[in-house]
Amino acid sequence: MPRIVRGGLIQATLSEPGTAAIEKIKKSMIDKHVELIAQAADKGAQVVCLQELFYGPYFCAEQDTRWYELTEKVPEGPTTQLMCELARKHNMVMIVPVYEEDMTGVYYNTAGVIDADGEFLGKYRKTHIPHCDPGFWEKFYFRPGNLGYPVFETKVGNVGVYICYDRHFPEGARCLGLNGAEIVFNPSATVAGLSEYLWKLEQPAHAVANQYFVGAINRPGVEEPWKIGEFYGSSYFCDPRGKIMAEGKRVEDDIVIADLDLDLIREVRNTWQFFRDRRPDMYDEIVME
Repeated sequence: MPRIVRGGLIQATLSEPGTAAIEKIKKSMIDKHVELIAQAADKGAQVVCLQELFYGPYFCAEQDTRWYELTEKVPEGPTTQLMCELARKHNMVMIVPVYEEDMTGVYYNTAGVIDADGEFLGKYRKTHIPHCDPGFWEKFYFRPGNLGYPVFETKVGNVGVYICYDRHFPEGARCLGLNGAEIVFNPSATVAGLSEYLWKLEQPAHAVANQYFVGAINRPGVEEPWKIGEFYGSSYFCDPRGKIMAEGKRVEDDIVIADLDLDLIREVRNTWQFFRDRRPDMYDEIVME
């Protein structure tokens, strides 16, 4: 019997300007996503991923300690707990990217993974942290992740997570494949003119090299007051052959839905034996200082 999983990606514009009160921004974005998650459930989605730092703006466009107010404990915080309730309600696996407080002054860019029965399975912390102009001052906000590349056994299959800038590093994408990922989600916030030409190049390449499905999410729109560029949306799913299966709108709220045939992974791996033919004994130079 085919293993068909209906996946969903949610991209959403900022509902309040970045100059608004933080609690107002956060509430408005959570309320918006609660409705979008319900719409995804109505479309039959069994696993859904939200965009990077989904309940706020991409605040890394500036360096301001007020954004530390967005941090929450994971999974004890109210947002993760709410998403556990929604996962249970909709019988849906969920990947929920939030701004995590580990302890006072130690913060991570994190995505929690919740099973379809509402059980919190674990989290991934963004490993590679950019710090560059224009407007990507992430080292001001995030400590580099320290949890490795976990893969979570969910009701729909084995799910891995990579976050935004991570996608430029093939090593972690390979680790997710070696750890058994069948679907890898990459929630992102990236703007046109900086890396758009790579958006449909790198992640299909990861899908091909590691022979799994990829769900790539990017937020849409221009965010006030920073205007660092247009977050171009264009979220998509691609299959283990690197073929884009479904794609979202460019600068609008959207829910991208695709049916993922997980049996295709075995078919592709039996054709292209990349894991069999690896030579890890010859790769020491990759991890040398």
